[in-house]
Amino acid sequence: MNDKLSNPQKTIEIIKKYDFAFQKKYGQNFLIDAHVLDKIIAAADVGPEDFVLEIGPGIGTMTQYLAEHAREVAAVEIDTHLIPILEDTLQDYDNVTIINEDILKLDMNALAQEKNQGRPIKVVANLPYYITTPIIMGLFESGVPVENITVMVQKEVADRMQVGPGTKDYGALSLAVQYYAEPYLVANVPPNCFMPRPKVGSAVIRLTRHKEKPVQVKDENFMFRLIRASFNQRRKTLQNGLNNCAELAVTKAQVVEALEKMGLPATVRGEKLTLEQFAQLSDLLS
Repeated sequence: MNDKLSNPQKTIEIIKKYDFAFQKKYGQNFLIDAHVLDKIIAAADVGPEDFVLEIGPGIGTMTQYLAEHAREVAAVEIDTHLIPILEDTLQDYDNVTIINEDILKLDMNALAQEKNQGRPIKVVANLPYYITTPIIMGLFESGVPVENITVMVQKEVADRMQVGPGTKDYGALSLAVQYYAEPYLVANVPPNCFMPRPKVGSAVIRLTRHKEKPVQVKDENFMFRLIRASFNQRRKTLQNGLNNCAELAVTKAQVVEALEKMGLPATVRGEKLTLEQFAQLSDLLS
């Protein structure tokens, strides 16, 4: 067990052996806490039948845990300097494929088809905080067959994903995530669980994909443009915010009329509307 990379001494040893320099541009913070790793594996519900896509394996700390529980793991790492390290730390696991690629450019549908015959996959990641949202939204919007996504993200982002209307953290990300999945906060993770220590707190959140979306909407794209425009200028009323948005091409009068039909005041702000209400507003305006 002490040979596991979750042992900080082992992580230091590997970093020294390869003279590895942490890349700020990739937001690299390696997890060095076995309890947190156990929680992630349990939350992702990884079992012997599962194919797991891991994003950003780093030196392979979580990959080792995943490989012991899953049928097969594909670990996608953008940093070429980490590939020889991963080949070393994962040499005892014959069920791991290391892919040196940018996850945002990888054809994840093709990978899911090849490795899991198109059946739902599980995604686990310690995500670089600067691209958390594009990665998660990319997974949902590209139609990759995903059962659940269990990710380490910035605490503040985890909060935004799970809150409801009327709270300060509620916004476009909350609505987008909740349209596709059921968020569940697994654990808060303090900076001392990483090497190097990040400046902010982190959290593990599991997003379980809805079998059926919670709302039906005529034009999904229009609804999300509408949602983004509603939160671009938070302090503005919906009628002003939407009227100012060039890509929507709706007038103040149209917005007021639609809100009236919904029984909402003309002065309402976007942060007060539920996902159902945004779907309704979208159908009335599109």
